[in-house]
Amino acid sequence: MKYTPRLKKQYKDEIIPKLMEEFGYKSIMQVPRLVKISINQGLGDATQDKKIIDEALKELSLIAGQKAVAVKAKRSVSNFKLREGMPIATRVTLRNVKMYEFLDRLVSIALPRVKDFRGINDKSFDGRGNYSMGVKEHIIFPEIEMDKIVRIQGMDITFVTTAQTDIEALSLLKQFGMPFKNQRN
Repeated sequence: MKYTPRLKKQYKDEIIPKLMEEFGYKSIMQVPRLVKISINQGLGDATQDKKIIDEALKELSLIAGQKAVAVKAKRSVSNFKLREGMPIATRVTLRNVKMYEFLDRLVSIALPRVKDFRGINDKSFDGRGNYSMGVKEHIIFPEIEMDKIVRIQGMDITFVTTAQTDIEALSLLKQFGMPFKNQRN
């Protein structure tokens, strides 16, 4: 038997019928779905210390469950001691099984570990059904061992959906269990 992530099964069994009822879709193909999750870490201090990028790549790969890549600077900026081609960020794009696994870990394990957590902002949609959020500390993920941490990094997480409007995307992400701060309908 082939493995299916918990949230993918939940999407097919529960979320699709709820969204079809809520928005009056005539076909299953109209129902918004999650396409990919992009995780980015900007590392401005990497211009001084090359080890920061290597450490960040290792940690982001652990968190995502997939190999992260370094992002190089497109142009030189003398004020920041930045040369074209220097690695200054890390990123990884998750799709399909790894995307659902990451979302499951984010919602059920990582976000509840955030200190003084009251929910995530529901106003960070881009107008086309995509949602972005920031995480201040990457140590909220269970894959990271506290003893081996050199420095705490933040990261940006973007959820790309097929939703046409922000309201549809909000409803989709709520169904997946994203804990939004202001529960608007």
